[in-house]
Amino acid sequence: MKLNELSPAKGSRKAPKRLGRGVASGSGKTAGRGTKGYNSRSGGGVRPGYEGGQMPIHRRLPKRGFTNIFRKKVAVINIRDLARFEAGSVVDEAAFIAAGLVKGRRDAIKLLGQGDIGYALDVKVNLISKKAQEKIEAAGGKVEVL
Repeated sequence: MKLNELSPAKGSRKAPKRLGRGVASGSGKTAGRGTKGYNSRSGGGVRPGYEGGQMPIHRRLPKRGFTNIFRKKVAVINIRDLARFEAGSVVDEAAFIAAGLVKGRRDAIKLLGQGDIGYALDVKVNLISKKAQEKIEAAGGKVEVL
């Protein structure tokens, strides 16, 4: 069987109803929309969620939770992710972006201590955990908190 030999199953496809094609067609004149009213007009119809004047469900249901508008978006990087940088190199925001470790908008970059590093790096980040700082300094590197 080839792609050009495929065809839909018998009776599975049906031609769309052709509306407004004369009285004899059975759906001419008002084209199945009824007479007058908001939905009979072109461009008519109600917005999504409108329930005919009844209190909409999104207003009837109780609201829960809280959105902190002052939330800071922090990109998280672990020590194990620093393995892609060469020994002695300066690792800052630009280096993280170039390496693909940080994407999109953020307020800060935080370095966490998961994993190990065996060589010295000069790391410049906004936030760092104690464990991560200890591991970098134990390997002979430097940490600068911006």
